[in-house]
Amino acid sequence: MALINYKEFNRRRKSIFRSFLLFLAILGPGIVTGSVDNDAGGITTYSVAGALYGYNLLWTMIPAFLVLVVVQEMNARMGIVTGKGLADLIRENAGVKITFFIFVGLLIADIGNTTTEFAGVAGSMQVFNISKYISVPISALLVWWLVVKGTYKFSERIFLIFSAFLLVYVVSALIGKPHWHEIGQAMIKPDIQYNKEYLTIVIGIVGTTIAPWMQFYMQSAVIEKGIKITEYKYTLADLIIGSLITVTVAFFIIVACASTLHEKGIRIEEAKDAAMALKPIAGSLASITFAFGLFIASIFSATILPVATAFYVCEAFGFEAGIDKKWKEAPQFYWLFTSIIIIGAAIILIPNAPLILITLWSQVANGILLPVVLICMILIVNNKEVMGSYVNNKVQNIFGWFTISVLIGLTITLFISSFF
Repeated sequence: MALINYKEFNRRRKSIFRSFLLFLAILGPGIVTGSVDNDAGGITTYSVAGALYGYNLLWTMIPAFLVLVVVQEMNARMGIVTGKGLADLIRENAGVKITFFIFVGLLIADIGNTTTEFAGVAGSMQVFNISKYISVPISALLVWWLVVKGTYKFSERIFLIFSAFLLVYVVSALIGKPHWHEIGQAMIKPDIQYNKEYLTIVIGIVGTTIAPWMQFYMQSAVIEKGIKITEYKYTLADLIIGSLITVTVAFFIIVACASTLHEKGIRIEEAKDAAMALKPIAGSLASITFAFGLFIASIFSATILPVATAFYVCEAFGFEAGIDKKWKEAPQFYWLFTSIIIIGAAIILIPNAPLILITLWSQVANGILLPVVLICMILIVNNKEVMGSYVNNKVQNIFGWFTISVLIGLTITLFISSFF
């Protein structure tokens, strides 16, 4: 009897070990996509939220997490079942004309977003007294080399390391000696306000969780990874872990600024300001870790965003695309990627470039295109001819349409508030 139990135990142990190894092999798309949420724009939003309202906006991390999981799950499932990217599916189901206008808009918006990421690189390095004329060209060259000369597996490992480095914000927050009792109270019984400034930041926090280009990257990542439907549960675990990491980093950025800047009544306008303001309050280490996190997040997103853009634009118009392909095999993909990098970095190097205007209009473009992309997505994931038996069930549709309705509502509000 004991021998039988031992054999059964040994069999289960080996099964668990094999499952764990398989999970490690599949690990990547969810964590990378989720981590890209914490880009220069996201860090700025969280920093301003903490500086202005202290711990009062930490409750937004809960809906942000749910939104991220719901949307990414649909993306991953579509990619695994169809073996096609979202751009390809939109072209097949919506037609070439609609696809053309959607992707021209996305391309323009993403050039603006890439410019914002290089602005984050420049700002973070200024904390270390490094000129943007040094930091931006070197970073652009590094980003280009990583994608053009690397393979998907190599690039993904680097991206996962970048994701791990974002946890430096935990250190930055702990140095500020946060008040955990107040944090718990703010999460359970938040003091929700209804003034314009408060609502605008709430919209910004939830809105920065999801961007149009991220949906295309997530779907293309599971395809390049070669994930099968039998491995879907591991991908689901991957994206849940990625979403948890995303909101954890955001949580500690808010805490870092709340426990220091808010208590001193210091107002900021961007993430760089937070890094510089932390030095006299919490010391050099808090300032350095905050600036380092901003640099990693910015260069991370400056890599992923142009890759995603080049991938879905090429896919939409039938060109070969993918990091694993050589330049001769996918020239349109690599030329487009290179052009986005050059344009984004070059704009930052222009003296007195209108970065705030560029950021504003790229976010407005994202806001206009996001509802279109999300509606296309949920219509496709419910199409039995495309998804077979893997269409959304009733619960998934309720969550999906509710999430999309909320995001569309937030997008419209954010769009209107941008002009008024």
